[in-house]
Amino acid sequence: MTAIGSATDVDRLGTVLGVWAHPDDEAYLSGGLMALARDRGARVVCVTATRGELGTEHPDVWPPDRLAAARTYELAHCLAILGVHEHHWLGHADGRCSAVPTAQAVARLCDVIACVRPDTVLTFGPDGITGHPDHRTVSAWTTAAFEQAAPPGARLLYATFAERRAARWAPLNERLGIFPPGLPVLTPERLLAVDVELDAGTADRKVRALAAQRTQTAELMAFVGLERFTAWVGDESFVDAAASGVAATA
Repeated sequence: MTAIGSATDVDRLGTVLGVWAHPDDEAYLSGGLMALARDRGARVVCVTATRGELGTEHPDVWPPDRLAAARTYELAHCLAILGVHEHHWLGHADGRCSAVPTAQAVARLCDVIACVRPDTVLTFGPDGITGHPDHRTVSAWTTAAFEQAAPPGARLLYATFAERRAARWAPLNERLGIFPPGLPVLTPERLLAVDVELDAGTADRKVRALAAQRTQTAELMAFVGLERFTAWVGDESFVDAAASGVAATA
């Protein structure tokens, strides 16, 4: 399969449904694709499992209720920048997705898929990108729901990192401590279904969308620097689940 690698190729995604665990997952992993798809008139729908109420290193400043409210507002702002106006919360507790009955979670996503009838579903791979248990669980739910409810011809794409990025960004990734040993999973270019290097305008828009989620990104962007941060998030890559040979597990 020829990888999607340009704005024109994005047309091949059709209607896009993204299913993610926390606010900001969608922007980091697919913000550019969402913006490009919307600019070309495609329907884009985003689903978020939790409000990310535990996502802080400053719990004294951001207790769960306050952070959930802030991240709800931030995600709405982020999606507006990307041009995405259809969003669904699943309402699960941050860090507790694995405690949700699988059949219940999958049935909810089957309903969303049946309503949206996406051509392309985007989510985490079984590794969860960072290994976060919520990410891995959402991957498993989405995979099961896709298998049960996706329309004929639809594709399920797992977020991944292009192998070509490893050498450039490994030192920064290690310094930030985002990935545990063995992650991120790196995918050779020949296996990528989507391999987009964002143009300058789209990259800037993605960064503005991420900056809107300031409780999660303000300190990081200040630490890394705007130019380097923009380059760091300037690629988006996905592998076709059907060709990945890996089963999702919660």
